[in-house]
Amino acid sequence: MFDAHAVFIRVDPRDVNFVNRIMEGHEYLGVVTTVDKARGILAVRATADTAAAARTILGRLPVAIEFLEKPE
Repeated sequence: MFDAHAVFIRVDPRDVNFVNRIMEGHEYLGVVTTVDKARGILAVRATADTAAAARTILGRLPVAIEFLEKPE
């Protein structure tokens, strides 16, 4: 099921846990779900009110993140 407010990203698979921990620390902004562990594709399930803040936080992390339009 496609979530209209989810933020889809690709990271190095070694960084999946890091991204998850950072988002856990920002309670209530979004929940990280692994879409494809081998390729490092994640969905940050957010709401209409929190999706922009989640994107901002993700964009400022010290790891390479590629924002995806939708899951591949």
